[in-house]
Amino acid sequence: MSKVTYTIAVDGLTYQHDPNSSPSLSDISLHLPPGSRTIIVGANGAGKSTLLQILAGKRLVKDADIRINGRDVFRDSPPGVTFLGTEWAVNPVVRGDIIVSSFLDSVGGYRHKERRDQLLDILDVDLDWHMHAISDGERRRVQLCMGLMAPWNVLLLDEVTVDLDVLVRDELLKFIQNDSDTRGATILYATHIFDGLNSFPTHIAHMRLGSFLMEPTPWPFSLPQIPEGVTLYHTALHWLKEDREHRYQLEGQGRKSRGARRNQSVPTDSETFYKKYDYAH
Repeated sequence: MSKVTYTIAVDGLTYQHDPNSSPSLSDISLHLPPGSRTIIVGANGAGKSTLLQILAGKRLVKDADIRINGRDVFRDSPPGVTFLGTEWAVNPVVRGDIIVSSFLDSVGGYRHKERRDQLLDILDVDLDWHMHAISDGERRRVQLCMGLMAPWNVLLLDEVTVDLDVLVRDELLKFIQNDSDTRGATILYATHIFDGLNSFPTHIAHMRLGSFLMEPTPWPFSLPQIPEGVTLYHTALHWLKEDREHRYQLEGQGRKSRGARRNQSVPTDSETFYKKYDYAH
């Protein structure tokens, strides 16, 4: 059994979306101490979102030990876990004609007035906005206010800052970093935006094709191929280039390839069809 000294403890996690497909996650182990802030680096399809959804209890796994604060995430749901993902802003439920102030009160905003008001200022939210009439970026700000206004012990972030401008994003990261520092709260954050993040994480992890190439490791660090003092942005860039080269090698060994199909001597059916009925020329 995992020790409670780790806020997040995962052992032997393998997961398949489809029983007939290759695993999306393979033999994942993860052990994060209280107050840690871990950035997961990995290309699209590396398994980052799937891992975060499992930790949030949104995908059922039967044969792995997955615990938060010593409690099984499926059989004994731990309190104080907040998951914020990108799918929220396109949910029809939050696109109804409801005023933001009423919406936040409906999810308990009145119970957390001080934090709610601080987040409203940071995220530059207009309480008179109508949820159906605002942009996805503005709706994202409301989501973040809703998700963060109640104090959390574990925060799972899946690329939710993608819609924010650089000023709002910077001030929001300072807010959640302060939460982590002052309350010992733990953050696991999957992102593709590394500018301005150099001083945010305590740990960095690298995922490729459903596995950890490097489990969460204290940051900053130096590796033989990554000199000391290199920024998180350049570290991520180096890893992602390696990931792409690895994928090219697999494609050379028969894995389905991506990108343009330049060596096709016979046109596809769709090309033949649309070329026949192309009236643009």
